[in-house]
Amino acid sequence: MNIKYPDYRNCIANLACSILQYYEVTPPNPTLPQADALLQKDYKNVVLLLLDGMGINILQKHLLEDGFFHRHLKSVYSSTFPPTTVAATTAVDSGLFPNQSGWLGWTGYFDKIDRNIIYFFSIDDDTGEQMDYNVAHTYVPYESVRDKIKKSGADAHYLAPFVEPYPKSYATFCEEIKRLCDMDGRKYIYAYWDEPDATMHKNGVDGDDIRQILVDIEKITEQLAGGLQDTLLLITADHGHINVKNESLTDYPDITECLVRMPSIEMRALNFFIKDGMKEQFSQTFNRHFSESFLLLSKEELMKKQLFGYGNNHAELDSMLGDYLAVAIGDISIGNVPNHFKGNHAGLTTEEMEIPLIAITR
Repeated sequence: MNIKYPDYRNCIANLACSILQYYEVTPPNPTLPQADALLQKDYKNVVLLLLDGMGINILQKHLLEDGFFHRHLKSVYSSTFPPTTVAATTAVDSGLFPNQSGWLGWTGYFDKIDRNIIYFFSIDDDTGEQMDYNVAHTYVPYESVRDKIKKSGADAHYLAPFVEPYPKSYATFCEEIKRLCDMDGRKYIYAYWDEPDATMHKNGVDGDDIRQILVDIEKITEQLAGGLQDTLLLITADHGHINVKNESLTDYPDITECLVRMPSIEMRALNFFIKDGMKEQFSQTFNRHFSESFLLLSKEELMKKQLFGYGNNHAELDSMLGDYLAVAIGDISIGNVPNHFKGNHAGLTTEEMEIPLIAITR
């Protein structure tokens, strides 16, 4: 596997900045040139359809080269680091890099409450306790692209399987996109669908089930596009996906004895807080077990590389990051406890980092 670093001048956050600029909102970061070129005309609707996990590697593996998505593929560009849903979808919903938003991965360490919290659900990752408030939006809030666009005078909508009207199939999801596009007024629609990622986590990336999901998505999307008018339909992904082999930290007491708390962020981007006086022991032990599969970066090295992005860091970022970050460069995932994912992402491989930009104009 090849190592691929994020390109923060050619990434999914830059796409959001192009959309903001199109609606005459000052973007927080540079725009994406290939998106700027597509946004030269005055459209009634701009639709951004994000298909979770459909990296360019998955597109090429399962869909025909002369199919609808490949025919309208404009470029291959970069996810964020880590290439994972929390970080990348927040980037496309804000225009911010992860270092600026503080939305780093599946879990984040919040020092004000001394807990590892699952961002999307406000659940303590170590105890399973459901918090009685939205932790992430309390400590690392951001203003969405949609809210900024509404302030500019245009309309904006968000569609996903977990928000009202809760579409239960991709077909009904696309019907809702069409309904919104047919409404009067200039608008932006951000539409998120959780496949093929959800199934690839369970079954891996190679199976006929994944191919059928993508074939169906491509067919229904082509039908949707054919019925749209005065619309730019942009299709992208948040990250790619690979088959993985799973390890559990519970099987490595020589590592866990060095830790202040269990790691946060992701199973392929592990954020370690180390007990006083044990940094050297930890680094030697971790590298003895995993040096072929992970880059172990000190906090200083991590910040120097600007792996989470450049510009002004979020005020909480320093406290959220531990002494080391272990970044996957092979096919190993390390869970705090045993898990059974066959597919995963959030590492520094080309397969995880590269995503497509597809565009259809009607």
